[in-house]
Amino acid sequence: MASHTHENSHAVQAHPADPKKIRKIWMTMVILAIVTAIEFLMAFTLPKGVLLTTLFVLLTFVKTFYIVGEFMHLKYEVKSFVWTICAPTLFIVWLILSMLIEGDSVLSLRYWINIFFK
Repeated sequence: MASHTHENSHAVQAHPADPKKIRKIWMTMVILAIVTAIEFLMAFTLPKGVLLTTLFVLLTFVKTFYIVGEFMHLKYEVKSFVWTICAPTLFIVWLILSMLIEGDSVLSLRYWINIFFK
């Protein structure tokens, strides 16, 4: 067998850290930590109910859109692409809410019909 020697011309080069990118990562972490701390404080200070649940859902959406915008680089994309992703998501949320409202309406109507006809 003949031995072949190959020189590795693809040497890895380390570049110095970009301070702007590191600052952006820290700012993202701080913003998400602040929103999470607000949620944590609300969980222990506000009474349980519709208001607390609504605030939790809204803050969760804020964190979700911020994470998607930063880490998936969606906020740096063309606006039509952003709407291509966001519009179907909004329709799915609308569908879930409308099904919950309609289901509650049917359940409530069934309850009153049972009371009225018994």
